[in-house]
Amino acid sequence: MSRLAKKPIPYPEKVKVTYDEKNHLLTFEGPKGKLQLPIHPDIKVTLNAQERWIKFDRPTDRSFHRAIHGTMAALVKNAIKGVTDGWTEILEIHGLGYRAQLKGNVLELHLGYSHPIHYPVPPDVKIEVKGNEIYVHGIDKQRVGQVAAEIRHFRKPDPYKGKGIRYKGEELKLKPGKQAGKK
Repeated sequence: MSRLAKKPIPYPEKVKVTYDEKNHLLTFEGPKGKLQLPIHPDIKVTLNAQERWIKFDRPTDRSFHRAIHGTMAALVKNAIKGVTDGWTEILEIHGLGYRAQLKGNVLELHLGYSHPIHYPVPPDVKIEVKGNEIYVHGIDKQRVGQVAAEIRHFRKPDPYKGKGIRYKGEELKLKPGKQAGKK
């Protein structure tokens, strides 16, 4: 059972939250932008604009309602952080001759293939390239993670040499390869 979803979720003064009961839609507006979050119809939303908090209630104690109750609370917390601070994923490029550069609204990747890879940057995400690192910024946590995963998919880290694109801080255990002298 989600204990965190039982508590009211506070939000800062710079965030404006509105709830459309007819369409079950929470809207968050902050300094970074605007996000809309669909809410499951079974979940009851209580919005207190004076004290600046949101609370969720579930109709029953069934496992599905408990799960969706906690999920909605987590998604709201992510949306509040997104419109106030934003989300960032950092990717590192490892490999001799591997590089990335931003040309207008297209990310150009040279990853050891016979041709460069051109990745069009989605309009809701911002990408920066600094040295061998690619920064993916945005207000929607799911979108930022999806774009980072798509970029990483072009050249996953090689388990033998370690070359490829990986998340910053991702540890890669290298395999030993062929053994020189078998006994």
